[in-house]
Amino acid sequence: MEIRKLKKLPLSLVNDGKLTLFFLGVGSAFTKRNYQTNLLVIKGKDHVMVDFGSKAPQAIHEIGLQVTDLRTFLITHSHADHIGGLEEVMLLNRYVRREKPSIIINPTYQTLLWEMSLRGGSAFNEERSGQVLTFDDMWEIVRPVWLETLPRETHEATIGSINIKFYRTKHIPDNPATWQSSFWSCGLMIDDRVMFTSDTRFDEDLVYTFDKLFKPEIIFHDCQFFNGGVHAGIDELNSYPAEIKRKMYLVHYGDNWEANEKKVAECGFAGLGKQWTSYIFG
Repeated sequence: MEIRKLKKLPLSLVNDGKLTLFFLGVGSAFTKRNYQTNLLVIKGKDHVMVDFGSKAPQAIHEIGLQVTDLRTFLITHSHADHIGGLEEVMLLNRYVRREKPSIIINPTYQTLLWEMSLRGGSAFNEERSGQVLTFDDMWEIVRPVWLETLPRETHEATIGSINIKFYRTKHIPDNPATWQSSFWSCGLMIDDRVMFTSDTRFDEDLVYTFDKLFKPEIIFHDCQFFNGGVHAGIDELNSYPAEIKRKMYLVHYGDNWEANEKKVAECGFAGLGKQWTSYIFG
């Protein structure tokens, strides 16, 4: 894997065909320094924007792009640091570009995302024959396939050359013992090579199961520098064996990351994921 900091603007959404993960941000929901953990997957002429939080439109501007340049999205859950920029995506595409972007989404989460989060700021901008806008008016829907043989709910979609499997995670609220009893959230397996947990509590079954099934080269894992709440704590993650920690980069961390760099190294993690940095897989 090659790690390359962005040096030239704008960021290109086309590359030589190597799987590339580019982080718009690597911070927690309330970060003021590293923006929120939103991830661009780029491969050849294809790309998928994974999450688009409240700081994402500014991040896109700062790397020389426009919101309407992004054509395919996948959303892992409904916190504002993951969906806060979607209203801008929908309205600019409908009224400026006049072309719907695509979104990879299953029916269950589509209903939750629209009815509980996006409808209020989008549905009532137009009325035709007494009908307001719907999710389908805003998005070109890509339906994934449910991989029923896998040990937890997992869906799969392929966008051009990019294969994404997204599996249910155990994120909110802070007490359910299983992913089945948690509110809907997911993480990703990208091209069967990279595991990205998005937001999750400490979940040994998730990491051990998917590491055994897919043997990912790298794991980008949610991490906070304290225990408790709805994110995995660094002390919890430190309980994984050395061979897993060696390929585990930590993301979604707080603004006090400098004070914890030494601990990250001493625990044997691969390191902290970095903002505006590409992770390139040959």
